Amino acid sequence: MINIPIDEPVIIFALTMVIFFLTPLLMKKLKIPGIIGPILAGVIIGPHGFHLLERDQTIVLLGTIGLLFIIFIAGLELDIDGFKKYRKRSILFGSLSFSIPLIFGTVVGIIFDYSIAASILLGSILGSHTLLAYPIASRMGISKNKAVTTAVGGTLLTDTFALLVLAVVTGAAEGQLSLQFWIKMIVSLIVFVLIILWGTPRLSRWFFRNAENEGVTNFTYVMVILFVSGFLAIVAGVEPIIGAFLAGLALNRFVFDHGTLMNRIRFLGNALFIPFFLLSVGMLMDLSVLFNNPKAWIITVTIVVSVFIGKASAPIIISKVYKYSKTECNVMVGLTIPQAAATLASTLVGFEVGLLDQATVNAVIIMILLTCIAGPYFVEKYGRKLALNEEQQPSERKEGPERILIPLANPHTMESLIDLATLIKHSTSEEHPLYPLTVVQKDIRTSQDEVANAEKMLGHAVIYASGAEIPVRPITRLDRNVSNGIIRAIAEERINTVVIGWNAERKPNELFGGIIDRFVDQTTQTVLVTKLGHPLQITRRIILIIPYGEDHKPGFIEALERIKMLTDRLGASLLVLVINDSIETFEKYIKKIKPNPPTEIRKLNGWPSLKENYESMLKQDDIVVIMSARKGTIAWHPELEELPKRLAKVKPESFIVYYPEEEDEVDIRGSRGIEIPKEVLRKKDYEEYD
Repeated sequence: MINIPIDEPVIIFALTMVIFFLTPLLMKKLKIPGIIGPILAGVIIGPHGFHLLERDQTIVLLGTIGLLFIIFIAGLELDIDGFKKYRKRSILFGSLSFSIPLIFGTVVGIIFDYSIAASILLGSILGSHTLLAYPIASRMGISKNKAVTTAVGGTLLTDTFALLVLAVVTGAAEGQLSLQFWIKMIVSLIVFVLIILWGTPRLSRWFFRNAENEGVTNFTYVMVILFVSGFLAIVAGVEPIIGAFLAGLALNRFVFDHGTLMNRIRFLGNALFIPFFLLSVGMLMDLSVLFNNPKAWIITVTIVVSVFIGKASAPIIISKVYKYSKTECNVMVGLTIPQAAATLASTLVGFEVGLLDQATVNAVIIMILLTCIAGPYFVEKYGRKLALNEEQQPSERKEGPERILIPLANPHTMESLIDLATLIKHSTSEEHPLYPLTVVQKDIRTSQDEVANAEKMLGHAVIYASGAEIPVRPITRLDRNVSNGIIRAIAEERINTVVIGWNAERKPNELFGGIIDRFVDQTTQTVLVTKLGHPLQITRRIILIIPYGEDHKPGFIEALERIKMLTDRLGASLLVLVINDSIETFEKYIKKIKPNPPTEIRKLNGWPSLKENYESMLKQDDIVVIMSARKGTIAWHPELEELPKRLAKVKPESFIVYYPEEEDEVDIRGSRGIEIPKEVLRKKDYEEYD
């Protein structure tokens, strides 16, 4: 016999999973954002509906975690450079988005005979907002749009102001508003912010530099930072959502937006915890109060109208001031109308200390439900238009399949090579997978064990890439010559980019070593030879070295686009050093090509200047990118072969030698005197096997 309300844990979890599965499908049929489904389900099955479930400690716990995940992901995905660029806009927007509803709410409270403290608290409740619809914006790829960045940045101010008002008002209600109270709150907040925004990045840089690149350990570390930050926020006297947002900001540059770790965070949040939060919000609704108390309807309508007008006013003003489009304005409205996180916290605390009555609590819950429907609807509708407008921007990138080959030989560098390939990859669709390759250099009759080991390493590569939902197509080649095996794979799979690691072992007359030198000389595709001495996620600066004449190479534009994209996705800055060439030309290219990370361009009068002024100034979290050239082609210079040798001696060395694509019709000749006939390169069956 099943008890009502249900108290069997397995049945509770089964019921909630069914709700999380079916309600988004039903909402889609009704053309309502799927995020609304769990909220309505919470109203129906909650204690004030059919009472199938209690809003007990388990639901509250999982819902609170979901709330923290929403805010945490927003902090992780916040465009830090865009926020810095638009910080004045975010500050102005946050101030308006809080103060206008604050005034409306305070006036409403006074009209309905609330005390001054209760009226101010009601105003602060309307002034806050929750980024409930942010996952929709993120899914549509508009999270870095200036309007979205402005709205997300402003959220930090609105929720901080709301929770500070809550702390002050409740302190006054409990008779604690003394000089000691103010000193304690201000000091604790300053210490808390310093610990999170100053201490966490330094701890994370040490962790990612020294810890093994192991998925479970990295994910657990991020979770520790998230929930310890929430705990420290409580100690500092503010709500844990502030800690979650600051934790996201602190880890922003260490978690790749398209990486495995970020995918795991999003998956766990969106699949489990965030739906529990939405369900718990719906379970707070008590519709019976509206029917038993006519005054509750008046309060409800007044509060709902006030929050809609107040929250819509700030985006309209900002759009007029900063010339945002109507679509961007509507997206900002959709992002900042929903009330849930700080709203619920302030309302429940206000009710517990006696400042707010049951009618006000129910009015706020209805307001939460209506705003949580309207906000995602606006973002879904206008975010799609905004995304389509951005996708229609012209691009100079060559059309055609993007096929990236990753030759693997060392299991310890496999993950970093896949991460790098992912970061320079334009598309993540199944049509454009990564191609991890192992070449077994052995006689066919005695190669079974080596092939098995090679396929085992490819299996690890597939598992790692699948964690970030990156499509892969593993390849194994058997060849007596490893470079020939790589060249065969390039020809057979129609590869256009190769990302390969270098162990810095070479003979005196070689640049990288026989294998890499041969296949670089004998191909025209883009090649990235990498030596990474630190994890990619701790990179703070990329130094791009461009030799004279590099802009005349056919693959230059695509190379520059990829390097800027890599810089942007790492959250790093870009320092461009132009050797013996006019920087005006490169400024034009860099300004035209998107994205636009923080960039500085300097001209160097010769290679000696690079060696004297910059090589000794490299930092541990720098990556040097040498835009190189194959010997005998335009832009080649002897220093391009000497520079990697010098950088390999720097500890920890981190550099990429980037060979842009050459014209397909050029005569392919080995730069060390090896002539490779074109008909041999284009054969599918090589005759070098004897």
